[in-house]
Amino acid sequence: MSEELLTDKLDRLIAVLERMAPPKPQPVKLDEADCFVWNPDRLAFDPISKVNRVDISLIRGVDNVRDILFDNTKRFADGFQANNVLLWGARGMGKSSLVKAVHASVNTAAPAGSHPLKLIEIHREDIGSLPALMAAIKDTDYRFILFCDDLSFDHDDTSYKSLKAALEGGVEGRPDNVIFYATSNRRHLLPRDMIENERSTAINPSEAVEEKVSLSDRFGLWLGFHKCSQEDYLAMIDGYAAHFDLAMKKEQLHAQALEWSTTRGSRSGRVAWQFTQDLAGRLGKKL
Repeated sequence: MSEELLTDKLDRLIAVLERMAPPKPQPVKLDEADCFVWNPDRLAFDPISKVNRVDISLIRGVDNVRDILFDNTKRFADGFQANNVLLWGARGMGKSSLVKAVHASVNTAAPAGSHPLKLIEIHREDIGSLPALMAAIKDTDYRFILFCDDLSFDHDDTSYKSLKAALEGGVEGRPDNVIFYATSNRRHLLPRDMIENERSTAINPSEAVEEKVSLSDRFGLWLGFHKCSQEDYLAMIDGYAAHFDLAMKKEQLHAQALEWSTTRGSRSGRVAWQFTQDLAGRLGKKL
C-alpha cells in the first residue's frame, strides 16, 4: 500500500472518529441574556433575547402560590436556602407563566450591580443530560433556576431515576447555585394507572409504589393550581383589558368573555388570554 493511500485512509478514519466523539462543551457565555435554553447536542446554552412572558401583575386567581413562589425564588437569589418547586394542577392556570414572571420580578427587585438570576429551560426529553448541564454551571458566579415545563413520565420511561439523583441524590448532590422548578398536570409526575398497576401486580407493591412516587418528594414545595371561578376569570379579563387599553364597556366585555369561555367549555388563565388576543384583533390593537 502506497504512502499516499495509507495517509488518505488514516485521514478518513480520523474524521469518522471525530464525528463519533461526544461534543466538546461550548464556552458558557452567561452575560448574553438572563434566559437560556439548554442544547444538549452541543452542550451549549442558547440565549433567548425576547422571553415569552407576561407581567406578574396580570396573573390572577393564584395569589397565594404566587407569593410563595416569589418568596422562595427571592431567598434563593439572595443566596439563602430554598426548595425545588413542583407546580402542578389544572391546565391553563398559569404555571409556566408564573415561573417566568417571578424570575423577571425577582431580577427587577435585585439591587443594582448584583448578578441577575438566570433561568435555563431544559426540555423534558433532555432530562438525562442534567448532570452535564449542572457540571457546566456549578462553578460560575451566577445562580440558576433550571426550568422544565410540562414534566411527566410514561409507563416505560425510566429517566425519572436520573432526575431523582440530580435533584437530591448522588455523591456530589445538587450544586448550591442551582434550583429546579417544574410544571406538570400530575402531582406525582407519573400516570395514575401506572401507580395502580404497581399496587396490584408487583411482588412488593408498597415498595414499587414508593419508588414511583418518591420523585415528587424531591420537590420541597408543591404548589397546586385549580380551576378558577367565574369571578377570578373575569378579574383576569379586566386585568388584561386595562393593561392593554382595550376600550369596551365592562358589561359588554364580561358578556363576550363568558360566551367565549362557554364555547371553550372551561375557564382558565389561558382561555382569558386567548379571548384577549381575539378582542385586541377585533379592536385593531397590538398587544
